[in-house]
Amino acid sequence: MFSGLKRTALYFFGATASVFIFIPATTRAVPSIRTARFPHPLSNTTLIKDGKAGSVVVTSESRVQRRLPNPARFREVNGRGLLLSAWVNGAGPYTFAIDTGAGATILSSRVAGEARVSESGRRPVMIGGMSGAGSVAGREVSVRTFALGEENNILPLSGLVIVTDNLAPGVDGVLDPAEAYWPLGFEIDMPRGMMTAFDPRVNPLRRDQSSAQDEAIVPWLFDGQSRRPFVMLEGRLRALLDTGSGFGLAVTESAAVSLGILGARGGEYRDVRDLAGGQISAHKISPATVRLGNLVLRSVPTDLLSNAKAGAPALLGRDALRPFRLTFDPLNRLIRIVPG
Repeated sequence: MFSGLKRTALYFFGATASVFIFIPATTRAVPSIRTARFPHPLSNTTLIKDGKAGSVVVTSESRVQRRLPNPARFREVNGRGLLLSAWVNGAGPYTFAIDTGAGATILSSRVAGEARVSESGRRPVMIGGMSGAGSVAGREVSVRTFALGEENNILPLSGLVIVTDNLAPGVDGVLDPAEAYWPLGFEIDMPRGMMTAFDPRVNPLRRDQSSAQDEAIVPWLFDGQSRRPFVMLEGRLRALLDTGSGFGLAVTESAAVSLGILGARGGEYRDVRDLAGGQISAHKISPATVRLGNLVLRSVPTDLLSNAKAGAPALLGRDALRPFRLTFDPLNRLIRIVPG
């Protein structure tokens, strides 16, 4: 049924933990980051700081003036994730969850109806679960404006936006900041509950910025289908930095073997159901120590995932990321992780 279709991975968080979902979509819906030409509103311009906090003047042939979005505050709510207020096409406020593992911005059907988003010329998508069992329908849509934190704080939102009927109770949508802020960079300050935009053409990350042992500046590894932030752990295991997941470190058995962490098992099991109705079992094992660049994460709560779809990546979720500030530079493909 989905011959010739590509899949972009999303994380959907339920009442107790995140689950992995796939969205089959055509190549046009989620173009390859290595080959596609994404529109860049700051290209062919001269950037000048105007001396005002959080703003940049952009001069070009059209003399367009642009400002960085203001910082937006979020809060962590048990079972629902990192939540903030958002406005869609001026309607709102709605409750959105910050999910760096999403691969798209997701709206509930109620929000899509109230905000009168456009489906003209757009295609349906099918959403399948991490277990590989079943699928549910979604719809690609077009949004005129998307604001975060306050009604007039408009984000670029140039990436994929979809609508589904299957979001968790109490959540109106899911925000993937890599899609919503593109081509700007962004920082998620977990301890302070603040998300901030920056222009990587003015203030880029660089690999040589710091050699401190308590921080890491590592390559942002794209998967060729989306802008989801993969990193390489010691042992050459790719892991997804996933603020939509309530896990610390979550791995399949093969990944646990490659990391050398498949040790004594505890007695705690968690069953989570994905968006398509499939079920994944998470089994608590001994806390792990993993290395990410110069940074060593010790005693990370670790879960072993069973009956997960083949090829599912390792996850570093909120239980591992909570002490850190995470800075994402999409143009230079770097991520900085530093204690908050």
